[in-house]
Amino acid sequence: MKMLCMFDLPVDTAEQQRAYRKFRKNIMSEGFIMIQYSVYVRTCPNRQFANQLEKRLQKIMPKEGNVRLLTVTEKQYDDMKIMVGSRQLSETALGIERMIVI
Repeated sequence: MKMLCMFDLPVDTAEQQRAYRKFRKNIMSEGFIMIQYSVYVRTCPNRQFANQLEKRLQKIMPKEGNVRLLTVTEKQYDDMKIMVGSRQLSETALGIERMIVI
């Protein structure tokens, strides 16, 4: 399954900018990759892992802004229509596999 993290965080003040950078850095360290600006995705092996990940993300949420999580199956994610542009290289390389050995 895939977990999408979509967020809209304020960046008007220096403190808000720090909170944005910290949140973005933290979700990337959790394994999320960017598919669009402020839209990140990560593969989860099962529902239990997704629930644990959600709890970890709740601990790093910024005070202000809007953060949404959406968990979908691999099939639902693969059925996503890209209307303009194409999949990013990181999405193409990862595909539906959980791990790539280089």
